[in-house]
Amino acid sequence: MNTPPLKLSALLKNAVIDAKGLQIGTLADLIVCLNPDHAPQLSGLVLRIGSGTVYAPISIVLSMTSERITLASARLDLRPFERRDGEVLLRADVLGHRMIDIGHAALVRAYDVQLEHNAQGWTATGVDTHKARRLNFNRDHETHPVRRWEDFEPLIGHTDSLASRAGGTGLDRLKAPQFADLIEEATTDEQNELLNHVHGNPELEADVFEELDDDSQSEILAARTNRETAAILGRMRPDDAADALMDLPQDRRTDVLGLLPQPQRARVTKLLGFHDATAGGLMGLDFIQFPPDTTIALALTALSRSTTSQPEALNVLFSIDTGGRLVGSLGLVQALQLPQDTLLLHACDPDPVFATPGDDVVDVTNRMADFNLLLLPVLDPEGRILGVVTVDDALEAAIPQDWRRREAQPHPSTPTNHH
Repeated sequence: MNTPPLKLSALLKNAVIDAKGLQIGTLADLIVCLNPDHAPQLSGLVLRIGSGTVYAPISIVLSMTSERITLASARLDLRPFERRDGEVLLRADVLGHRMIDIGHAALVRAYDVQLEHNAQGWTATGVDTHKARRLNFNRDHETHPVRRWEDFEPLIGHTDSLASRAGGTGLDRLKAPQFADLIEEATTDEQNELLNHVHGNPELEADVFEELDDDSQSEILAARTNRETAAILGRMRPDDAADALMDLPQDRRTDVLGLLPQPQRARVTKLLGFHDATAGGLMGLDFIQFPPDTTIALALTALSRSTTSQPEALNVLFSIDTGGRLVGSLGLVQALQLPQDTLLLHACDPDPVFATPGDDVVDVTNRMADFNLLLLPVLDPEGRILGVVTVDDALEAAIPQDWRRREAQPHPSTPTNHH
């Protein structure tokens, strides 16, 4: 006989009947152990008996319906219920709490959990993220869609169960900007869980911190030690690390700067001298330059080996004279379309558009828009390249702050199929 799916909300406070047909209490919660490979299975019940709660293993449950829960035994361990490591409580941890909708990279609230009985036992198979109407006189026709449990990642906020939820998580499908959006919207407890996940991947953690808005980044780094902060800043792009460093309280900056690895410290120190609303403050230090007699083939080979550089900063090849002064630029697409033995001397634009370190952000963004530039070199008074402004940094600087605080639209983490 097939057992129809049940909703958690319909089970809570149900009478629990023992093997003799006597009511011994009511249902207070259901216990599951999360598994990264499939929907979580019920391992036990939390029963309210009098003023306390006790544990009942799922093995003694004879049946569960929307009216009652029947046990196959009258014998229970009457010691007060205590959650064990790895256990998750569907009512206390999930119902009414927020979860991450992985497909849309958005925070949603779980208003109900669907339970089904299969060959493995009782399983939490779905989540209802639609709030039920208070006045609903036709419940039989209520059609809230229930989506698969695997489409969500619960933010449990329970430290002891974290280890059992760390591997194979759906969060691995999210990208750094999506994590940043979620963290900015999350509560402190939710932030801690998300940050704990990205902390296991130092490169991802640095990328996430680069994407965070200034306020969120400052608040999170304020709770980190100087050494922890330096570890994050040490992996960030130097321009983003310099901005983050300047947002720290003044009495922390020197200590954190001193803890950075030497190459990163030198780069960050170089950028600290520029105001953040200028080209110098916007620029990054990754770029690629060659003498004019370099062939395109040789330049592209060097480009392919620049695996530690910011990819956005490699969209343009720069040509410099013997004094290090900029004498030409060539877009990457143009370079790929030309004969590979062509010299940069003959291929480059001999009059490249550039900025100076003190140029205002508005001037920089307008210049990039006017000339359709993906990359704008920033030159010192002698014409040498100090750094480059990438189009993503220019866009970020150009977007008004109040636009950033508008309610974000969900950003799917996987392509949507249109039928």
